[in-house]
Amino acid sequence: MKNIALVTQIALLIITLSDVNYAFAQDDVNQSSSDVLTPLLQQEAQSPLSVLQHEWAHINYVLADKQKESAFSPLIEKAKLFVEQDPNNPEFIIWLGIIQSSAAGVKGGLGALEYAKAARKCFEHAMRLDEKALAGSAITSLGVLYHKLPSWPISFGSDKKAKKLLEHALEINPDGIDPNYFYAEFLYDNGEYDQARAYVKKASQAPARRDRPLADLGRRQEISRLEDKLLQKS
Repeated sequence: MKNIALVTQIALLIITLSDVNYAFAQDDVNQSSSDVLTPLLQQEAQSPLSVLQHEWAHINYVLADKQKESAFSPLIEKAKLFVEQDPNNPEFIIWLGIIQSSAAGVKGGLGALEYAKAARKCFEHAMRLDEKALAGSAITSLGVLYHKLPSWPISFGSDKKAKKLLEHALEINPDGIDPNYFYAEFLYDNGEYDQARAYVKKASQAPARRDRPLADLGRRQEISRLEDKLLQKS
């Protein structure tokens, strides 16, 4: 049975998840010195949207696991305020969903379902406003959410829906690092290793996002780990 705690993966979807996916493991963060992390975080804190990205990155990459849930709560409220001030801005709505997804991953278990449902609502709303916003991040994020969550009656996970969404995200952003990585991960989880190799290779070759250096750092670490797992399946 899939573990709802894996929703944390949405956190790095951004932006593209995306947030998402949505994070690299804490031991990877500990291997990165503060003089590397700090300038990356500072580069991202420039606009209202970047404020959410910056604070999310600090919580997700720097804080200890036991501190994250209480830290995500006020950030969710801040994101809600941005949405209230600009209710037709799909980018703020996507980020609200990403933060809620991250909170679900931290909380874990059945108690995370409320956060996961709220995130789904955000992603669906953003898609109705503009499915291409942030290079289709809402579609990618929702696809990851469906893939990572347990299916009914535990939750609303569905690999059938996940596959459709992730493939649609690739139609919108065929060269993006996030949609290629998450589709590769989906294929790996379903035992389609040859196809997964093609997409993870494309993810590894994706151009850098100058405004998302920290997200790229985490995603490329995840890509490397997936490549290692695929080597074991050769």
